[in-house]
Amino acid sequence: MRTDHYDAIIVGARVAGAATGLLLARAGARVLILDREAEIGDTLSTHALMRPAVELLGEWGLLGRLLGAGTPVVRQALVRYGAGEITVPVRGDAAVPGLCAPRRRLLDRTLLEAAAAAGAEVALGAAVEACLVGPAGRITGVSAVSRDGRSRAIRADLVIGADGRGSRIAELADARTLRATPSRAVTTYGYFAGIENRGYRWYFGPRVMVGVIPTNDDLHCVCASCPPEDYRARFGAGARAGLAAIAGALDPELSDPTRAAPAERLRRFAGAPGHMRARAGRGWALVGDAACFKDPMTALGISDALLDARHLAGTLGRAGSLASYARERNARVAELFEATERIASFDWDYETLASLHARVNACLRRPRDAAGLVPAPGTTLRVVVWAPRGARGEPFDNQTLTMNAGE
Repeated sequence: MRTDHYDAIIVGARVAGAATGLLLARAGARVLILDREAEIGDTLSTHALMRPAVELLGEWGLLGRLLGAGTPVVRQALVRYGAGEITVPVRGDAAVPGLCAPRRRLLDRTLLEAAAAAGAEVALGAAVEACLVGPAGRITGVSAVSRDGRSRAIRADLVIGADGRGSRIAELADARTLRATPSRAVTTYGYFAGIENRGYRWYFGPRVMVGVIPTNDDLHCVCASCPPEDYRARFGAGARAGLAAIAGALDPELSDPTRAAPAERLRRFAGAPGHMRARAGRGWALVGDAACFKDPMTALGISDALLDARHLAGTLGRAGSLASYARERNARVAELFEATERIASFDWDYETLASLHARVNACLRRPRDAAGLVPAPGTTLRVVVWAPRGARGEPFDNQTLTMNAGE
């Protein structure tokens, strides 16, 4: 680590953190990205990127790298509700030919390498053990410990938690939970060969969903989700047998490929309650799942993480307040949070489910507002921060600190 003081320390080096670091570093800010993992490889994910995500990756000059690495282009999406189905073509152009679903070892590393190339310093294998706290309770940095046990205090004007749904930064900052939901789906997934690329496919049956997502290495990620109370009945004979039975029942064409040996071991996500947290406070901010976690059944996590990164970097670039970032982003994701909660509850009929999907699609089609603009290189990044007034994350004063980007 070159210095003990940075404009921003970002805790978490995956999608949300790497993207935020990329944008801030490109604007000239001094950025340190920390992650407790020694290597950024694969992680639990079903990979699907929605339109906002591929457009942002295209704007940042990274989409071509992902497609050039063999990530297949998705040109349509099929949604089947019982016996009825809808096929939606994906519009494309030279810049963004369609959607895609890169493996996380490719996507996360591409973003992190781009952040490092832009000037961000990256320290892997460094876990945050505490936040440094200054006058009036403002967070002024972190104490991080390396894998060999060495501890170091590092100061920054802003600490950004991009460390997932169990965020250590959210915990240390005492970030208030604004909304929570008990709805969760249990998901089992694996990677299978021998499936034709017909775009994204989502199949819904009684209290069950199957997703078929083309990804790298001529494989498809096939996932099956159900309520936790149904898991034993669905998967009691084993994860592989259960996944094949569910997929084959909803689309017979999937029966043979999913009964064959998967390319890698199957993975299971036991589900987790959804949350929306206060996104910022004095000296800190949250992005990605640290700020808002929604059940994977709507496949919005990666897209929202990239939008968070753009919005936070844009807010800093136009001298906006962290309070406005928090307020505006939570307002934008609230409807998605509500729709995802209902979908993950499996408490729907097909007509209701289709209307929920229509709500999600309408949200995704809304234009991104000016707060998402990326600061230009040389911009002075100014952060209007606040101190808590009793309750966590509520405005008290408007103190402005300056991040001297580009100096």
